[in-house]
Amino acid sequence: MLTTMELSGQLAQDVSSTDDSDVGLRAVAALRALNEQLERLQVDDARAMGWSWQEIATRLGVTKQTVHRKHRRRIGKP
Repeated sequence: MLTTMELSGQLAQDVSSTDDSDVGLRAVAALRALNEQLERLQVDDARAMGWSWQEIATRLGVTKQTVHRKHRRRIGKP
């Protein structure tokens, strides 16, 4: 079983693959899914700690409306 660091290293290697577009594209998709999962976890934690939607949006580099629309149903309103 790969550790998180090994998996990250493998994804980084795969995403830059110029020999096999299938490998590269699959790596991009895996990174996209990982990014979404990490964002969900961090937004959940921030909201649990009392962060406002605006504070979260600022850190993510998006508008408050964007982050609220994306996460409000899953988290609910305080």
